[in-house]
Amino acid sequence: MNFNEQALANLLSSISTFVWGPAMLLLIGGTGVWLTLRLGFLPVRRLGFGFRQLFGRSRGDGTIAGYAALATAMAATVGTGNIAGVATAIALGGPGALVWMWLIALVGITTKYSEAVLAVHFRQQDSRGEYIGGPMYYIRNGLGPRFRWLAATFALFGMLAGFGIGNGVQAHSVADGLHSTFGLDPKYVGLVMAALVALVILGGIKRIAHVATALVPLMALAYLLCGLMILIDHAEHLPAAIARCFSDAFTGSAAGGGFAGASVWAAIRFGVARGIFSNEAGLGSTPIAHASATTDHPCRQGSIAMLGAFIDTIIICSITGLAIVVTGVFESGESGAPLSAMAFSSTFGPFGETIVIIGLTIFAFTTLLGWSLYGERCAQYLFGDRAILPFRLCWIAMVPVGAMSSLTLIWDLADILNALMAVPNLIALLILSPLVVKLTREFFSREKA
Repeated sequence: MNFNEQALANLLSSISTFVWGPAMLLLIGGTGVWLTLRLGFLPVRRLGFGFRQLFGRSRGDGTIAGYAALATAMAATVGTGNIAGVATAIALGGPGALVWMWLIALVGITTKYSEAVLAVHFRQQDSRGEYIGGPMYYIRNGLGPRFRWLAATFALFGMLAGFGIGNGVQAHSVADGLHSTFGLDPKYVGLVMAALVALVILGGIKRIAHVATALVPLMALAYLLCGLMILIDHAEHLPAAIARCFSDAFTGSAAGGGFAGASVWAAIRFGVARGIFSNEAGLGSTPIAHASATTDHPCRQGSIAMLGAFIDTIIICSITGLAIVVTGVFESGESGAPLSAMAFSSTFGPFGETIVIIGLTIFAFTTLLGWSLYGERCAQYLFGDRAILPFRLCWIAMVPVGAMSSLTLIWDLADILNALMAVPNLIALLILSPLVVKLTREFFSREKA
């Protein structure tokens, strides 16, 4: 890295540290807590209802089925955050970071529910007859004309963020993993990924949903089974590992092995930041997918949408995190995907690294698909339907660029853009929370009757 690149890296790192400081964590966590209290913990209490809706028959109007909307959203959220992100959080914040990931996910369940309710309530149809929505629409249509600038701000940052969190981070993680494991040239990995992405996203949301519905459940289940085998293999250490996670979350982590130790603030900062990066609750991205769902009421789709945070963080991220802690590899000094690979290798031997890299590759590929939809909808909002094809072509072209870029620069840029797109969305959620409460009470009163 030359002097100019190093200076840019230092600048982005400083900005990332600032935007993900106490104010942002309080805004995201506070919004989730506020919505949870306003709704009387209803989304958390209604997880069973959400699963019943997921496996029920879609009814009403929409472009894709309700379960397909969740699969599309999960395609975008289940990515490098579940493997590399969790490992990075524990490497920098200690085992206690995992507890803060759980806590932000619990309030994130309500945040995701509220986002989807508003997205469906304020959605509209475009010139092709497809249902479109998301924060830019519920800001403009829900808050009124004087907030149009805020809607445009979200759309701009959302479009740009896609190229960071949804494109560059994913492409680089795959290229780097395949290069370190199999010696594959990142340039050719990027080109192959770009070709595969093109085959899907040029077909629009229905093709993305079709691929996501086929891949997401399969890849998640396979990864979970492998992770559970590690926990079973180290079952005698599991109670102590869980106890250490909770202890370190509130007291900090002592140094050990190659692990430099971590303060409580480090556990909070990296746990919350990587938890949000993983499940995206509060960012305003996933409601873009749920706005296209076939449903007869916003709260029905909201009940499906909230499952995303639960599955992504409480289940999948926990498997990665507990595998890292129970095997003790977090004290090795490694970070990111290599740290997760060390945990899997403790049970599967040399094949453990292969499992992680294959999982990372598939997770990242589906994230490239899901986030392409988010960025496209933001571009469509800003520039109209004529922007759809140019955006898709730019998205495809950026995949090999991300594969060959600096990981440090991409991660920091992704963190910054995530924060910038979250702020307009969180403002809207707070202002429109009375509407979410009203729609929720009406819906569940009707369902009970």
